[in-house]
Amino acid sequence: MDMSVEQLVKVSEAWLPVVLEYSGKLTLALITLLIGWWLVGKLTNSIGRLLDMRQVDRALGSFICSLVSIVLKVLLLVSVASMIGVETTSFIAVIGAAGLAIGLALQGSLANFAGGVLIMLFRPFRAGDWIEAQGVSGSVDSIQIFHTTLKTADNKVVIVPNGSLSNGHITNYSREPKRRADINVGIDYSSDIKQARDVLLAIAQDPRVLRDPEPVVFVTGLGDSAVNLSLRVWVATPDFWPVTFAFTEQAKERLTEAGIGIPFPQRVVHLVQQGN
Repeated sequence: MDMSVEQLVKVSEAWLPVVLEYSGKLTLALITLLIGWWLVGKLTNSIGRLLDMRQVDRALGSFICSLVSIVLKVLLLVSVASMIGVETTSFIAVIGAAGLAIGLALQGSLANFAGGVLIMLFRPFRAGDWIEAQGVSGSVDSIQIFHTTLKTADNKVVIVPNGSLSNGHITNYSREPKRRADINVGIDYSSDIKQARDVLLAIAQDPRVLRDPEPVVFVTGLGDSAVNLSLRVWVATPDFWPVTFAFTEQAKERLTEAGIGIPFPQRVVHLVQQGN
């Protein structure tokens, strides 16, 4: 049955104040949403530029910007919902409980994420550096959000979680431009130490050896069967292993040519015969 004009007027009088009230709130909420969305975008872009200025890894910078954008947009939507009269107390409680549950379930991943952030900010190493950490050593291949990938000398790939990596000891062999190479050899007790020192210093005339600090030879100890000598030279970091391997071989050859013996461990056994 069709409504009469009088009934339509009554319905309009009942709903018109509600429509006017909520249309105003809805309009204000919509304007707030548009302006807030625009401000979130501008803030996210500013954070991205700041991270670029700090030379933060692009993958990590993108992740941080995305995370900030999502959090701010969720807060914006909750605020807009409250503006139009939606009860948000229980909604916020549900979000908080879900966030707590997710945080407890992913606390290991969150620790790795935090470790990745610390590594990116403080830069204890960079891609290409040779490091030793968590019982493994290798060249840093990549630094991801949750883990760091190392390549060992025999080309194995080792994945180390950033959480344990950032909280443990890290030895960076590539940070400094030069390193000291120690060539340790032992000579017979009957050999001339001065002659052996001259032979080892002659090896250090290699052009890869730096003159400052100067190469030196020390007597580092008196072993059971040998006098221990150490040739110490400073080289550019990329030359460390080539020089170490080459000088070790040359030390054996030149000491032998000079008639200086390199003894191996010996043990003298005296047999005592007891009379009956």
